[in-house]
Amino acid sequence: MERAAGLARLVLLVAGYTMPPGVKILKDDVPKLLAAVEALTTMRVAVGVPAAEALRRPEPGEGSSPANNAMLAYIHENGAPEAGIPPRPFLAVTVKAMRSEITARLRAITADALRGRIDAVYKAYHMLGLKVSTAVKLKINTGPFEPLKPSTLAKRRARGRTGTKPLIDTGQLRNSITYVVKSVKGISKLWQ
Repeated sequence: MERAAGLARLVLLVAGYTMPPGVKILKDDVPKLLAAVEALTTMRVAVGVPAAEALRRPEPGEGSSPANNAMLAYIHENGAPEAGIPPRPFLAVTVKAMRSEITARLRAITADALRGRIDAVYKAYHMLGLKVSTAVKLKINTGPFEPLKPSTLAKRRARGRTGTKPLIDTGQLRNSITYVVKSVKGISKLWQ
């Protein structure tokens, strides 16, 4: 407690204030504040296809090791002109469209950290990840995207599929989209 009181006096002194004589610190929330600020500055939210979600079940006619979900996400996001696949971005455009909402949520997370509410910081990071990953899945469901080529539609029909929406064939790619809250020290939790 004495160390915290000394730290509080130091903070006040640096800020240009002095602690009046006879004033006592009755509640020491400095450790909670420091822990929350550390969480704020070391945590990151990543949305996409983490390694744990990258594997795909082979479809009939595919080899034993089909392209994984992370590869497919990259190909669809950026296109593969050499294979005749146009870009159908769903991740970056969603994050860009949500920029103001994400910024507002990050400001609220910062305010929670400055109040020493570490539990609220963790919860808010997970809520942000859930919100963005859900929006990315909605973008995959609703598009709009460049339509599929007749040859792609014919291949789908040959496999017994009737859907015509780009990015949705088996649903494996869309279902692999999730979020990870990471610390610079490693992964905190994986929630979906």
